[in-house]
Amino acid sequence: MIIQPRVRGFICLTSHPEGTAEHVKQQIDHIKFKGKIENGPKKVLVIGASTGFGLASRITAAFGSDAATIGVFFEKPAAPGKPGTAGWYNTAAFENEAHALGLYAKSINGDAFSDDIKKQTIDLIKKDLGQVDLVVYSLASPRRTHPKTGVAHMSVLKPIGQAFTDKTVDFHSGVVSDISIQPVESEEDVQNTIAVMGGEDWKFWIEQLKDAGVLADGVKTVAYSYIGPALTYPIYRNGTIGRAKDDLEGTVPLLNDLLKDIDGISYVSVNKALVTQSSSAIPVVPLYISLVYKVMKEKGIHEGTIEQMQRLFADRLYIKGEVPLDDKGRIRVDDWEMREDVQTEVAKLWEQITTENLEQISDITGYRNDFFKLFGFNFDTVDYDKDTNEVIKIPSINE
Repeated sequence: MIIQPRVRGFICLTSHPEGTAEHVKQQIDHIKFKGKIENGPKKVLVIGASTGFGLASRITAAFGSDAATIGVFFEKPAAPGKPGTAGWYNTAAFENEAHALGLYAKSINGDAFSDDIKKQTIDLIKKDLGQVDLVVYSLASPRRTHPKTGVAHMSVLKPIGQAFTDKTVDFHSGVVSDISIQPVESEEDVQNTIAVMGGEDWKFWIEQLKDAGVLADGVKTVAYSYIGPALTYPIYRNGTIGRAKDDLEGTVPLLNDLLKDIDGISYVSVNKALVTQSSSAIPVVPLYISLVYKVMKEKGIHEGTIEQMQRLFADRLYIKGEVPLDDKGRIRVDDWEMREDVQTEVAKLWEQITTENLEQISDITGYRNDFFKLFGFNFDTVDYDKDTNEVIKIPSINE
């Protein structure tokens, strides 16, 4: 079938198998160019492995350290006349590239919040790898059915305490406008958001993996967070999502206690603001990203997800000696984004930005391009007017 982008709001409803394969290949090429990561991981579990930072983590581990990888995710398979999700195609491309180099790569498609998928994952580790030495937790989901209570929790994206008004952009039309978001109405909504996006499921995974004996001595586990600048605090860090991120970061000492008898350690890595399927849904953030892209590209310090994860692995997680942490015990690979010179310039541009000057003083074009590339579009090497085979299988999954 011929597959063109069909967009509704901040979601692209279609994805292109050849384009997503090209996107994966470009990320692999970057890791190969950077060279091997000394003392990197060898057996890796990535929870939330099909897009964004999770996919980039899996690529970095496999092609930077020759690691065997198991990826867990929840994606829609392709069917005749119906393209699969981008994450489905990404994983098919990743497995094909990994297998071509003789690397072990298997995947599990299902609800990572469930005990059943945790058990399937543990069984696969036992059967094929024995143990894993790195667990990456990179789940992004708007809802979670709690495995113990059966309660379905829905996250909400709102400020806490008072309404929030600021600029935002429709990145498709290029219209900059003011947006007002009312505060969350109840503490229950805050707790639901924490239940979905906080640290409890990460803890459940590590507990069950450890109880099953599939965590190697010296195991590392890392989850991902974001802080951002003060202008996004009301909707992000001081809002409902921020409370969930606080809970995620507060899980680290609990996991360190759990892992100390096997010399294991847990980290939260605070990453850079980037175009992902998750971040495009947050008001204000796309406009901020388009400005920070402009400033960081001009300074020669812009990174995408793959550059971020390569630096996390090579310069943080697997350096010799102590892993550098901030005063709250977090890894920071948002350090270039949060540099004072970068943030000062972004703040100045934020005051000036309008619909009329958006193209001139921001990188909204780069934002749009990165958005469509998430779904396999906007690649010069792909002819989007030609038929493509939409029914792509993931080698390790029998759907």
